[in-house]
This record gives sequence, structure tokens and C-alpha cells, in this order.
Amino acid sequence: MSMLTPPGMGGKYRVTGTAYPRMSRKRSRRRIVLAVLGSVLALALVGYGALQLIDVFRGDGPKRNTAAGAKDCPTKSPEAAAKGGAPAAASTASAPAKPAVVLPQPGTITVNVYNATPRAGLAKAVGDELAKRGFLIGTVGNAPADFDKKVPGTGILLGSPTTDKAVFAVLGTQLPGTTQQTDTRETADVDLILGDAFTELSTKEDADKALALLANPAPAPAKNC
Repeated sequence: MSMLTPPGMGGKYRVTGTAYPRMSRKRSRRRIVLAVLGSVLALALVGYGALQLIDVFRGDGPKRNTAAGAKDCPTKSPEAAAKGGAPAAASTASAPAKPAVVLPQPGTITVNVYNATPRAGLAKAVGDELAKRGFLIGTVGNAPADFDKKVPGTGILLGSPTTDKAVFAVLGTQLPGTTQQTDTRETADVDLILGDAFTELSTKEDADKALALLANPAPAPAKNC
């Protein structure tokens, strides 16, 4: 047996020259399968990420679709959509106009005009002008002690607790900026107490426009679709 013969081979294999038998280890089939699965999973993740980026740049996705359908706008009926017509009658472009409000006429409102300022003759001048505009004028003179020289604003409308708010509103169109108060009276007349900030009544044209707006409130604005 040669010195170059590997031990344990019983002389069956003889090594000659410089060539030696090499013992290679068998590759694990399990390791190969895991490596293939890992590669497939990595490729799938890369592909999914690329699709998400494309959706973001194109603006597609559930959020965009939800935002597009969020507006409560008029929609076409199936028949109108097929013909390319206008929206269905159930969906209107604007809210219906409010019904006209019945306001008390100036001729049914009795006004007492009081001057709480140091300016002489102010109550009479205002009373005369209100009379020209159709109001009934009651007492005209200086304000009671509780209000005399104590009204810094434009004026005060003073009535009973049962006075209709519409009465205050109609009289207020003649003198914007007044405040409203009540006392213990049981009559239907209303006091107009002129304050230090008063300059003059509204022009009849402006007062008439304000009355028209009270009687015919503007409809709610249409939705901007």
C-alpha cells in the first residue's frame, strides 16, 4: 500500500500523481427551496410598492373617489342622463323662497317720541317725520327722568312684555341701531326714546327697502356644486 493511499480505503483506491479525490458535500434541498421563496417574496413586495407609487402620482385611490362623491349636488335622473338632459326635478338649483311675512302696517303702530338729549325740539321733528310715513304719533316731549340724558346710543324702543316683535322690527327700520326694552305697561303703544348718538331718521327710501326685506326674506343661497 502506498503512503499516498488514504487510510480506510483498503487499498481500493490508489492515488497516483498529483490528483486527489475530493469529497463534496451534498447541497441541502431545503435551503434551496427557502432561497427561491425568499426571492419570489422580495420581487412581490417591490412590485406592490411600485404600484402604490404609481397610484399616488396619478391621483387614483379610494380617497379621491370619496371626495368626488362627497358633494351633495343635483343628480340627473336615469331618463335625463340617457338623453343628456338637466338634473331631476327633485334636485333644485336653489332653495325655495320663503313665504312673505305679514308685518303690521305703520298706521296700526302708535309711537310716543321722547327726547333724552340736550337738543331742543328733537322729539317734535322726529314725530312729525314719522307721521308723514304713516305712523300714529302719541305723546311727544322730553324723556322721563329714568332715561333723560342717560341714553348714549341711537335710541331705545320701549314697549310692554306682550308687544309683538314685528312692531319693534317695523319701527326699527326707521331708525337703525336702536335697542329694545320692555316695562310694565299693558297698552300697545311703543316709546321711541332718542339718545345722544341720534343724528336723523333713515331716508324713506332706505326704510322702505328695509321693510321690503322684512316682508320678503331672501331665499337661502344655492349650493356651489
